Amino acid sequence: MRLHVVTGKGGTGKTTVAAAMALALTARGQRVLLAEVEGRQGISQVLDVAPLGSSERHLVSDPSGGELFGLSVDAKSALLEYLQKFYKLGRAGSVLEKVGAVDFATTIAPGVRDVLLIGKVYEAVGRQTKGARKRPVYDAVVLDAPPTGRIGRFLAVNQEVSEVARMGPIHNQAESITRVLQSPATSVHVVTLLEEMPVQETSDAIAELGGLSLRVGSVIANGVRQRLVADEHAATVADQSPEVRDVVSEALGVVDIKAGPAMVSGLLREGADHVMRARLQLEQQQVLARLPVPVRTLPHLADGVESGDLRVLAGTLAEQGGV
Repeated sequence: MRLHVVTGKGGTGKTTVAAAMALALTARGQRVLLAEVEGRQGISQVLDVAPLGSSERHLVSDPSGGELFGLSVDAKSALLEYLQKFYKLGRAGSVLEKVGAVDFATTIAPGVRDVLLIGKVYEAVGRQTKGARKRPVYDAVVLDAPPTGRIGRFLAVNQEVSEVARMGPIHNQAESITRVLQSPATSVHVVTLLEEMPVQETSDAIAELGGLSLRVGSVIANGVRQRLVADEHAATVADQSPEVRDVVSEALGVVDIKAGPAMVSGLLREGADHVMRARLQLEQQQVLARLPVPVRTLPHLADGVESGDLRVLAGTLAEQGGV
């Protein structure tokens, strides 16, 4: 697989998962490009590096020999690069930017804007080294793509562009991009939380992507919390009766913890919340299990994502065959 497209409902941690996936590939000794197209600088925040620009930059070297590079694709710089490549505008491109023509072009036709954004990634996927023994510059490209609510339109570049450009370089590039996106070289991964709305949106996205002849590689359930209460104890933990309160107080006293009524009530409330969340997780896991794609799970990180945590997530994905 050469191109991994990572999407998901906002707030599910798709950028974190994309970064973990890229690190997992890098740990195999691969040369990997991690790219974003939304201008949020999410990758730089997750990896704790300086903001990315429109030129590929080295980010990480792995002991395996793998290397990770980063890129933040900007529609304006992509358009100027496109105009120079196909029309040899040179300094005229800078003039267009000064008079606002570039902003106009990338705003008035969103389909063209998406072609420019994903076109930069497409070029990186197909780029080869120079010399007699040509090989891909990157073994894999991971794209932190737009969220599921926009992913279908973003990847359906050919359909979008056909409405504004029925021939010419833009149209031809859109067709080339579509061929790569629909080929076995590309896989779309959908990130979700084990909650009702993200799971429903994941199911809808998989149906939409299938209708566009795009291959869904996996669903990645992020932030899965470990079950701390066995089924046979769940009803007791969720109980707020005086008898249960006495049992909890006695148990805490055995380990020399003096617990007043407020502490016991708080502990029981937290226990009840945990039991409820665990049940919700199980219900949503059962929904995901009915989808026609593999499901991977990543653990909940209580204190946010540190660099070490990213490598743990990367290792977990690799162990589950997520890359």
